[in-house]
Amino acid sequence: MNFFFAALGVLGVASSGPLIAATLGATSVSALAIAFWRNAIGAAVMASPTLIREPGQFRRITGREFRWSMLAAVALALHFACFITSLQLTSVAAATALVCLQSAWIAVFQLFRGVRHRWQVLLGLGIAFGGVAAITGFDMGSSPQALAGDLLAVAGGALAGLYTLAGGKARQSMTTGTYTTLCYGMCAALVAVIAVVAGQPLGGFEPAGWLGIAAITVCAQLVGHTAFNHLLATMSPLLVSMIILLEIPGAALLAAVFLHETLPAGTYAGLGLILAGLAVVVLGQRSSKGPRRGRRGSARQEDPPSERLAGLGTD
Repeated sequence: MNFFFAALGVLGVASSGPLIAATLGATSVSALAIAFWRNAIGAAVMASPTLIREPGQFRRITGREFRWSMLAAVALALHFACFITSLQLTSVAAATALVCLQSAWIAVFQLFRGVRHRWQVLLGLGIAFGGVAAITGFDMGSSPQALAGDLLAVAGGALAGLYTLAGGKARQSMTTGTYTTLCYGMCAALVAVIAVVAGQPLGGFEPAGWLGIAAITVCAQLVGHTAFNHLLATMSPLLVSMIILLEIPGAALLAAVFLHETLPAGTYAGLGLILAGLAVVVLGQRSSKGPRRGRRGSARQEDPPSERLAGLGTD
């Protein structure tokens, strides 16, 4: 059964990039419309069980919880704006791999916060960012548009890391339903404001456009992430994190089959470096966890959720 949910989760998140690229390329749907509707629908779906079972939870949200949720929502909105736009400029495979660097960015942010990592994590960071250099270097030679898409995807990965860290702070005292409803709802509202300023429509699309939005929301947002949330209850976060990395080759394969996307050999080498580097980062971070000793030999409490490696992606 776990294999079924793992396969379902990988297929769901890996389909995100190809589905978005196909929808943007074949319909009049705007990038911000996709970000708005997947978050608005996600908020509605996540709110329903909480409103039915414990509606009072929304009245008990504290100022601290609201501030961390707001920061997470802002980071998530900007992440979607960067990632979805990047799919219009660069390849699906490159954009997916670069945005999946969120795990590496979390480790970098932790370094600036004084967290000491094992040498394996630092080695993994070097390998992963070496893959970034390879991809952007080849795209720099091919077209400025592809390079701009690469940089947007890198920014999207950094914003996803910030979203995960802020969400970890909020989740210390909030239930999943309450947090995701608040975060997704605020994210959708912010994206709507950005869309109005940017002049991108949120409606009035042809049936094929709405079908694309529905497919993205169901496959990537609801099916993919729900499957991984289920696995986290029955499998170790390390194993789930490693399975999620299959999104990178999965998206490249789907783009090659359904979008007939071909890439230079150097870009494939960069994808491989990113995948290998992220695997080393995941393994290194997880192996460095566990109770640590204080000065008098007493075990310290385990790191809070905001200090742990992200268990789930965002795309």
